Amino acid sequence: MKRLKGRDENQAGLWLRIRRNWGLYLMLLPALVLLLCFTYRPMYGVLIAFKEYKASNGILGSAWADPWFKYFKKFFDSFQFGTTIRNTLVITLYGLLVFPVPVILALGINQMRDGRYRKVFQTVTYMPHFISTVVIVGLITLLLSPGSGVFGAICNLLGFEAPNLMGSAGAFKHLYVWTDVWQHAGWDSIIYIAALSGVDPSLYEAATVDGATNLQKIRHVDIPMLLPTAVIMLIMRMGNLMSLGFEKVYLMQNDLNLSSSEVISTYVYKIGVINTQYSYSAAINLFSTIVNFVLLILVNKISKRLSENSLW
Repeated sequence: MKRLKGRDENQAGLWLRIRRNWGLYLMLLPALVLLLCFTYRPMYGVLIAFKEYKASNGILGSAWADPWFKYFKKFFDSFQFGTTIRNTLVITLYGLLVFPVPVILALGINQMRDGRYRKVFQTVTYMPHFISTVVIVGLITLLLSPGSGVFGAICNLLGFEAPNLMGSAGAFKHLYVWTDVWQHAGWDSIIYIAALSGVDPSLYEAATVDGATNLQKIRHVDIPMLLPTAVIMLIMRMGNLMSLGFEKVYLMQNDLNLSSSEVISTYVYKIGVINTQYSYSAAINLFSTIVNFVLLILVNKISKRLSENSLW
């Protein structure tokens, strides 16, 4: 009875807060409707992974696969399973290794005292983020072309033949990750700069009085302030471990580097859109989503125990 009474009191309190702040909830309504329509409503489409889907019959009219895990097993037994999983993990984990770059950039920008130079530097580092992925890959191709690119011209001046880096399977992950760092490090540093702007100036003043150098201020003032934000961002990155972006990888792919550039997202596209095996591609994508969800829960729980910083 006490539990039911407490539940009724909580519900009454909730409705009372809604009535008092109805204007705020009304402003929230469009975002809630968009979320339901474009995020949760399409979720029933995951049924395709368990069905013999035919577009003419629709999702509900298509027959169930026998057994229900038929397409998951097909992926696990395929020769592309190991390749796509390995390539996806190699590139995403490599990207996690350079995760501190935006943090270091934010710390460096925070140390700049000349306001005009700081604004110019921030603008220059932000600008690549707004360049289209197609343009970025086009620039990479032109610069690294062994025949007509800048890299090829430099190699010819030095007297040796330029390697075809865009066609090298071993170079693919390095090209992908470091061009991604160049494009997005400045933009990703914004959230850390915002965190540093909230540091109490008296902490810097106290450190100066104690004779602390700039490096000591960074170590004992800035980094502790950035740590909670960095942990949250890292948890979110771990939640996308199996969801490597499609556009850039697909544009950089060619027959020569396919052994290291075929990832889950490009494989799903080729199987689903090009080969029209919708149930098979849906099963592969659902598998990667489940892995991401499990990793997010585990990393969040580990972070909460070790550092008391977590998403929830």
